[in-house]
Amino acid sequence: MPLSVQRRVRGLVFITVFLDLVGFGLIIPLLPFYVESMGGTATTAGVLLALFSSAQLVATPLLGRLSDRVGRRPVILLSLLGNAVSMALFAYATHVHLLPVLFTSRLLAGATAGNLAACQAAVADVTDPESRAAGLGRVGAGIGLGMVLGPVIGSQLHAWWGEWAPPTAAAVLAAAAMLGVFFLFPETHPDHGPAKARGTPGRKKVRLAVALAQPGIAPMLALFFLTFVGMTNLQVSLGLLAQARFAWSEREVGRLFALMGLMTFVLQAFAIGWLTRKIRGFTLVLAGATLMGAGLACIAAASHPAMLVVAMVLVGTGMGMLQPVLASLASALAGPDLQGGVLGIAQSAGGLARVVGPVWSGFLYSAVAPGAPFVSGVVASVLSLLVAGALRHRFPEARPPPVPAKA
Repeated sequence: MPLSVQRRVRGLVFITVFLDLVGFGLIIPLLPFYVESMGGTATTAGVLLALFSSAQLVATPLLGRLSDRVGRRPVILLSLLGNAVSMALFAYATHVHLLPVLFTSRLLAGATAGNLAACQAAVADVTDPESRAAGLGRVGAGIGLGMVLGPVIGSQLHAWWGEWAPPTAAAVLAAAAMLGVFFLFPETHPDHGPAKARGTPGRKKVRLAVALAQPGIAPMLALFFLTFVGMTNLQVSLGLLAQARFAWSEREVGRLFALMGLMTFVLQAFAIGWLTRKIRGFTLVLAGATLMGAGLACIAAASHPAMLVVAMVLVGTGMGMLQPVLASLASALAGPDLQGGVLGIAQSAGGLARVVGPVWSGFLYSAVAPGAPFVSGVVASVLSLLVAGALRHRFPEARPPPVPAKA
């Protein structure tokens, strides 16, 4: 494919993902406050997030296969349209203060959340193996930058114009991205024929039993699950805890999430490539799990607002380390023939954690104590340390492929 088309696709993918993640970041830190304003509890917020993740878990593989059959561009457009409509429903829910409308909004958003996967596939379509990692790194950079700016913008909009403003802005951003894709984005899939969609060489479908039979893969899937279970505590309970203990508003909570996103972005943009070249993979996993566990412990024990700031620095750094390194290690352990399928199963393990984790976190917050979800996250981090330590002993020379600077 001509270099000019490659550059256009990569640039448009960056902008599309950035706008999509800004919209996501606009509302996620504020979601518990919206639920609370409509008469819900932390448990309700957890169920709401789990509903989104459940729909996403079911729909994303289907949308991925659809993008093989009809092309990337229609699926990206469909996802952005679903996102825009769901955010408009979200804004309407804030006007009428009805939880069922809010639930409908998040269900639709999860069912059409195939945008990121289709964008990654589009980049893979137009790049050769040597430049593919750098191209996908640009997708990661768009994600990181969107998650840094989204919470700040969302909290400011909420403070200036009210609770309807962040979801309305997210709907506008999704619509703008959709128009950009419609008018500027070329189709990248080389062939939309049924034979291609049913399976060409190199598109091997990996069964779960085959993946689990590979040495080290089952513990890697456990690490994906434990990592994301720990992360879901933040989405459900952090804002409510900050409000209960320190009377923080949506603006301060948005800044906390932005700080976490900034730490993740900086680490992945400037440090992760150097770290993967210098340090063995499972040692990095141990370091990331330790930082994440320490951050969650700080939140659970926070008696001063400064402890929350320190906690988000630790959690953001730990997550910035864990996400790319776990994916790279899973790829290395799977080998070239199975790596695509194994990475897909690993993402499903993370998706399952995003279904289970929010409900568990909301239950602990409501039934036990505000700090209980984060104690649960510390336990998940300790289990991650045990699993990673066993893997390091079993595979002492395992290293992830060097992660590019913007992965």
